[in-house]
Amino acid sequence: MDADIEFSNNECDEVEIDKEIGSDETIEEPTVGMQFSSVEEVHAYYMKYGKKKGFGVSKRNIRQDDDGTVRWFCLACARGGTSKSTVANVMKPRQTVKMGCKARINAVLNVGGGYTISKVILDHVHACSPGKARHFRCFKKVDARVAKRLEINDEAGIRLSKNFKSLVVEAGGYENCAFGEKECRNYIDKARRLRLGVGGGVALCNYFEDMQKRNPEFYYKIDVDNEMRLKNVFWADARSRAVYESFGDVITFDTTYLTNAYKMPFAPFVGVNHHGQSILLGCGLISNEDADTFEWLFQSWLQCMNNQPPNAIITDQDKAMKIAISRVFPTSRHRFCLWHIMKKLPEKFGSHCRYGEIKSTIHRCVYDSFSQHEFDEHWCRMLDTYDLHENAWLVSLYSDRHYWVPAYVRDTFWAGMSTTQRSEGMNAFFDDYVHSRTTLKQFVDQYDSALRRKVENEAIANFNSFNTDIPCISRYPLEKQFQSAYTLTKFKEVQEELRGFLYLTTKEMGCEDGRYMFVVVDEIQVGNDLLKRVTFNVEVDQDPLDVKCSCKLFEFRGILCRHALRVLTQMGQHTIPSKYILDRWRKDIKRKYTFVKSSYDTTSIDDARRYDRIQNCFYELCSNASKAESSCVKLISQIEQLKTQYPGIADHDTSNTVDTAPSTEASTPRVLSPLVVRSKGRPPSKRKVHPAEKSIKKSSTKRRLHNNQVEVHFY
Repeated sequence: MDADIEFSNNECDEVEIDKEIGSDETIEEPTVGMQFSSVEEVHAYYMKYGKKKGFGVSKRNIRQDDDGTVRWFCLACARGGTSKSTVANVMKPRQTVKMGCKARINAVLNVGGGYTISKVILDHVHACSPGKARHFRCFKKVDARVAKRLEINDEAGIRLSKNFKSLVVEAGGYENCAFGEKECRNYIDKARRLRLGVGGGVALCNYFEDMQKRNPEFYYKIDVDNEMRLKNVFWADARSRAVYESFGDVITFDTTYLTNAYKMPFAPFVGVNHHGQSILLGCGLISNEDADTFEWLFQSWLQCMNNQPPNAIITDQDKAMKIAISRVFPTSRHRFCLWHIMKKLPEKFGSHCRYGEIKSTIHRCVYDSFSQHEFDEHWCRMLDTYDLHENAWLVSLYSDRHYWVPAYVRDTFWAGMSTTQRSEGMNAFFDDYVHSRTTLKQFVDQYDSALRRKVENEAIANFNSFNTDIPCISRYPLEKQFQSAYTLTKFKEVQEELRGFLYLTTKEMGCEDGRYMFVVVDEIQVGNDLLKRVTFNVEVDQDPLDVKCSCKLFEFRGILCRHALRVLTQMGQHTIPSKYILDRWRKDIKRKYTFVKSSYDTTSIDDARRYDRIQNCFYELCSNASKAESSCVKLISQIEQLKTQYPGIADHDTSNTVDTAPSTEASTPRVLSPLVVRSKGRPPSKRKVHPAEKSIKKSSTKRRLHNNQVEVHFY
């Protein structure tokens, strides 16, 4: 039985890999009776003819037998047929290429097994432009060379816009490209699906299981609801877990609305290494930002880190986080991000008539108070001056002052961090590579890319610290001591303290029971041009040597302050006790995590290496053969012969894809993809519709309902 099939979509949706159609050939005009050996040959001929004349080609109708043999088919102009609008808003119709053009050819199966053109219509009802024909979808192809370049650059994290522009430059302009940015994007999406598998809960579980097989130290935990739908997920690779042993004393935690297909907030745990660089210590994707969800995430992270809580943690001023931290990390010192608090000043006081004065006064209270007593005095004076005793926000801030005011948190080691901007910097890194359609599996893949980049940055910093030196700026032996022990970044901080000697005035106040007491006056810059004289107290015990300063810079950042260093040099102290040279900042310690390999996805490394070896051989060959036309023609002929010996892999080969079929074993339940998370805030309001547009919609709806009614008659 014959079957008539009509293709409603005039042009192919799939991006095919094919050679560009030549534009310099002389194409014979189609006539009735022309003979071809196959359907593909007819199609290739009419495509070449259409591009030469300036119109697109689409497959219109085809009739084939039950065994699949094509009896006849029709190739037509891409602008043939008519379009039926399905848009809801009839006042805003969509553009269409269809305009009823009748140009076409029909081909029928002949007795010899080939195909003969039986009907030809050459006239078009529209203008044809050969120069613009390349924009028709049927002529846009991504060939094998371009496809490989796109995949390599995509895996390297290069955004598609830059990826496409490099191809345009290589081709010598847009007019020489047989593809557009849209075709490249479609191909990359297809390649990602083949490389990563589908992006839902099943693919994510498969990926995590594979990573754990490669390295048993890879850790992940998944939270599902009663319907086995994924809610929250946490993971950390083996290297991140080992890094925590060296740099897990202080972490920052923050959530951000990175764009992904499920709108799940991204929650990274971030620390700082001996170079002052941000390091990833695991991360999660969560479906909610309430206390219970944060508690689940913190518990998962704590179990991952062998139940060793951090000494200190920095978050933004979130009540749910505060509750969860008090439950999971009761012994950890919790601090609010100072930057998040200060950036709320315009929102809270922007409408106040004395906003500028209030803002300056709060800044002075926070940043210029070097003791708790001094802060309390300035704060009370500010409330009295501007009559802000009843301001609820200020009242809550003062009650939580132990969580954010620098004067109250200086007695705890924070590794130089005061904000969650390290977490936000990590978010910015991810934001370069994710978009509104990023799946969970793609997101985790980008996490691996971030880890690779961080490891490489640390390797470069290690190399620079071991193989380069920053010259000393003084003749003090203690500076040499820091130079030989600390990384470049931390030695620069020490030198900054030494430069501060210029603004110090010291005075010995006396000695009691072997403890020397000094008063150090420091001129601290306030604003752009103002200098403020601040007095600090330094106490020194000589046996054993111990030094303390009221500024508490060493307790806060792990770097001896200028006041302590100045007193020690004044007392003739040539070396610093080892307890003031923290192992955390040293460059000469071999840390355990440097021997741990991460669980990177290396499925395509072998293929890439083989491809590069072959490509490098062809570079030299092409360079030599391109110098003469005869050599060029000869090489192309030889390559065409080689192609028959190495046929391409069929498109349907999915041997490298992730199997996402549900398990047949009843003991392994299938994890479903998460629901799209509803973001915070008021949903967008509906667009206001003009009364005329409402009436038009009503009338069109009535006509559609009337046309859909079916009358039944009994005879």
